[in-house]
Amino acid sequence: MPAPDDQRLYFLLQRAAHRLRTTADRRCLAAAGITTAQLGALFAVRDEPGVTQQRLARTLGLRESAVTGLVGRLTAAGLVAKEPHPREHRAVVLELTEAGAEALRAAQPEIDRFNAELRGLLGADGFAGAAAAMNRLAHWEP
Repeated sequence: MPAPDDQRLYFLLQRAAHRLRTTADRRCLAAAGITTAQLGALFAVRDEPGVTQQRLARTLGLRESAVTGLVGRLTAAGLVAKEPHPREHRAVVLELTEAGAEALRAAQPEIDRFNAELRGLLGADGFAGAAAAMNRLAHWEP
């Protein structure tokens, strides 16, 4: 563990993100058969039914090419359905299937446990402060 005065914030953020992602992926795969990337996409489609892949890419902060592969895997797994866009002939809209909704329901208890563990590690104030700081960093435009 780095010394308390370690100022390599970017390195520490990368290391923490990797640890969190691998742990959460392992738990989500065990609980619901999906990764955290898939989980994020399913939440986004649930929250905005009829979202286009382009809009999903912006929401997730990913390149469209990455979302194309992600949506392909979700569609192949029966978690998301593609439908023709009502006005744009080359675009498709995404809808959560019942299997996708079930995957979200199956993952929720593990998400809740994971967040409870993080609250325990950071304390309630530290958790809220870290979440606020990460939100500011995620929306930072230098």
